[in-house]
Amino acid sequence: MAEEIKAPLAGKIISILVNQGDTVEEDDEIMVLEAMKMETAVYAPKDGTVLEIKVKIGDTVEEDDALMTLE
Repeated sequence: MAEEIKAPLAGKIISILVNQGDTVEEDDEIMVLEAMKMETAVYAPKDGTVLEIKVKIGDTVEEDDALMTLE
């Protein structure tokens, strides 16, 4: 079942470390947000395959915005 990964806080996407179709393991770092001049890593919540990346580098997101989908 697909699972949406959401932004833990509001910020700007500064790095996306995976591509669509990549396999990830639980706790792999998959993305980095910048908020208040601090970098916050986003980690995979489970093992899976990246189905869709819904943001791009430079995008500004709000807390709980969808970042990507894992299957």
